[in-house]
Amino acid sequence: MSLPPVSTETLGHLSDEPVDGGPAGGGKGKGSIVGKSPIQIALSRLLHDKVAVLCLIVVVLFALIAVFADALMKLFGVTTDTVRPIGLIDQLGGGLPLIGPPNNGFDPEHPFGIAPGTASDNLAYWLAGAQTSMMIAALATLVASVVGVTLGLLAGYAGGMVDRIISFFIDFFLTVPFLLAALTIAPIISERFGAEPNYPTIQRWTLITVLAMFGWMSIARLIRGEVLSLRERDFIQAARVLGMPTRRILVRELLPNLVAPIVVSVSLMLPTFVAAEAGLSFLGLGVTDGKSWGQIISNATDYFQTYPLYLYEPLLGIVLLVVALNLLGDAIRDALDPKTRR
Repeated sequence: MSLPPVSTETLGHLSDEPVDGGPAGGGKGKGSIVGKSPIQIALSRLLHDKVAVLCLIVVVLFALIAVFADALMKLFGVTTDTVRPIGLIDQLGGGLPLIGPPNNGFDPEHPFGIAPGTASDNLAYWLAGAQTSMMIAALATLVASVVGVTLGLLAGYAGGMVDRIISFFIDFFLTVPFLLAALTIAPIISERFGAEPNYPTIQRWTLITVLAMFGWMSIARLIRGEVLSLRERDFIQAARVLGMPTRRILVRELLPNLVAPIVVSVSLMLPTFVAAEAGLSFLGLGVTDGKSWGQIISNATDYFQTYPLYLYEPLLGIVLLVVALNLLGDAIRDALDPKTRR
């Protein structure tokens, strides 16, 4: 018994029927399928993630505050210089300010109030602290990323003795306690450069160096593992057969395939450095000129019972920025993972 011939009406919709009213034959109609690159797919996922978009707005806002901190101080009419008389402080009332919170109403000239004991403007130091934290964290992340990616590429691709030497340094720096190293370096820098007029600048660059020196290992190990897998792929073998220089293979062939892990590592490294900078400044090992959120928190702990707002202002800034960066990093990781469906 022979089967009846298959009608074109049965299979037509699988091949040449227009989608959503578009032209037949695969034309670019309203519902035609358009190819997208992995970056376009990742950006589309991020833009459809409401939490990621909100976190991105917060991070961009803090970045703008850091870049235009001086202009914002002029806009609000505040400064980090203590130009107000010490008479604004109640010497008999625990050093609390006589204007603004905690015992007086809102003062439009000092939107965040003034600091107890010194009469310095809290908003000015909050803006300067945001600038310090973002600058130190961004530069330390940049240096650590460049060093880590470079050494990871060399170790993974070269192998042999080069891989063993770089892996030794990775393991060595991972075994050195970060806090112990900071405790050792801080007094040396203070004794050597404490009398210099640009000592605050030296402190900042020292902190950037310390953070980068103990932050490159994780990204270097990650890149090394990825390169060990990629170097055996057919396109790398073909590049070798064609006589392509090693530098070109590393930069033009391997590096573009490592964009996703690099972006994820950088997005997660940045909030770590923001928190580390504030923590070291709180302990007196980082920025000690007062223009740091950690230093403000250190000064505010003595007034927590009587003036909690003085502590909450920098603390909320740190928490909001770190949480936004962490959530944004997680969203970027999920968006760049082809196996993730959100």
